[in-house]
This record gives sequence, C-alpha cells and structure tokens, in this order.
Amino acid sequence: MGVVNVTPDSFSDGGRWLNADAAIAHGLELAGQGADLIDVGGESTRPGAARVDPAAEQRRVLPVIAALAETGVTVSVDTMNATTAEAAVASGARIVNDVSGGLADPEMAAAVADLDIDFVAMHWRGHSERMNSLAVYADVVAEVRAELSDRLNALTGAGISESRIVLDPGLGFAKEAQHNWALLAGLDELASLGRPLLVGASRKRFLGELLPSGAPVVERDLPTAVISALAARAGVWAVRVHDVIGTRLALDVVQAWQGGERA
Repeated sequence: MGVVNVTPDSFSDGGRWLNADAAIAHGLELAGQGADLIDVGGESTRPGAARVDPAAEQRRVLPVIAALAETGVTVSVDTMNATTAEAAVASGARIVNDVSGGLADPEMAAAVADLDIDFVAMHWRGHSERMNSLAVYADVVAEVRAELSDRLNALTGAGISESRIVLDPGLGFAKEAQHNWALLAGLDELASLGRPLLVGASRKRFLGELLPSGAPVVERDLPTAVISALAARAGVWAVRVHDVIGTRLALDVVQAWQGGERA
C-alpha cells in the first residue's frame, strides 16, 4: 500500500503532494513502482495534528481518487469521516482505511455496511492531540488484541461483513517505541483474531530512534523495508509505506526465500 498524503502537514512529506496534479502523478508513480494499493488521505494524523473539516478533506482527496481510479489503480481512502468515505467510494475508492476503526465518526460503520466494501479498522484510543497521553499499557499485545476484538464485534454488529474487515495494530498511535516493537513481535497473537492484518510502520518516529540523531526522515526507509519483510514472513495482508521501491524489493526477497523453502 503506497501512501499519498494530500496534506500540508503530514510528518514525512507534508505539502509535497497537496496539489492534486502532483498527488495524482505521485500515486501513478507508486503504482508503477509496484504498489498494489494507493492510500489517499487528506487529514494528517501525526501527533498533535488538528482536525480537518470534511469538506476541505474532500476537496483535497476526491480529484486524486477519481483520477487514479480512472487509470485502473486500486485506491483506498484514509479517512475518519463517513461522508468522506461515501464520497470517495463514489469517486472510485474500493477500500476505506479508518485510523479510528470507526470510533471517530459514529456514522462510519453504518456507511461502510451500506457501501459493502472492505474496511481497515485500526487500533485507536483518541485523536492526535491527546493520543500520546493514552499510551499506557500493562500488556500492550493483549490489550490491543482485546480492543481490536471489541472493534471487530462492534463493526460486524453494525452490519459490516466480517470478511470485509482488515485489522491494523496502530503502530505509533497511542504507542511508545517499546509498544510498537512488542506489537510487531506479537503479530501472530493479533492474527489469531482471524482477520488479515495491515502494518503501517513507515518512517514513524520509533524507527528514527535506531538512527543517528537528526537523521532525515527518508533514512527510516531501510528499517521500514526490513519490518515489511519480517511482517510479510509473518503473513500480514499488506504493509503501508512511503518508499515503494525499497519495500517491493524486500518483499521480492521474502517471496524468493519462501519459494526456496517450498523447493
């Protein structure tokens, strides 16, 4: 899943793709590099980010989604707003990727059920301006698993087919570095919920802690690719990344390795 942030303030590339033509070109570039999905978002969810009005969000993302979908690219929309999800699907999106798992907008679950499309539900405890204060766990893997299980039950109860739901442990969202690493090590336990998993580690702050102080954000692409390879070995459904070329190569290594094991 290649990332296209149509925002002025995303942590890794804020402003680079705010212009629709630039965002469309970038999405096509990522698809050409081997991304299976292009995830288009119009609201930053970095720590401390302010909410964006849904109308402004839609002005940012809908032209990009429509143009990419028209070329045959499979598009997901990264949104917490039900009205944006509905408009995005009408414009050609085939997946709704909600970092709140349907908690931020009480209309989201019903909207997705009516749309009958795939839904990515991330583990979430609160909006960006307060999520750091919510990173308190006794056993992060067990607690995230339990909270994702509750979300799964709520979403299916709202009418979304379980076969349509993908779960995301929410790396970096109300998580400190040690929580992220524990969740990555515990992917098998999260997978025991019986749903595919999406892993979104790309360029996040906890990877920066592996690098020299002050290293640019793009230097987090190598550790991201390593995580992507390990996540693929663990059987996840997809990885959400900014650097498609490096990730695609890492995944090709995993596929070749698995082919050698079968041989």
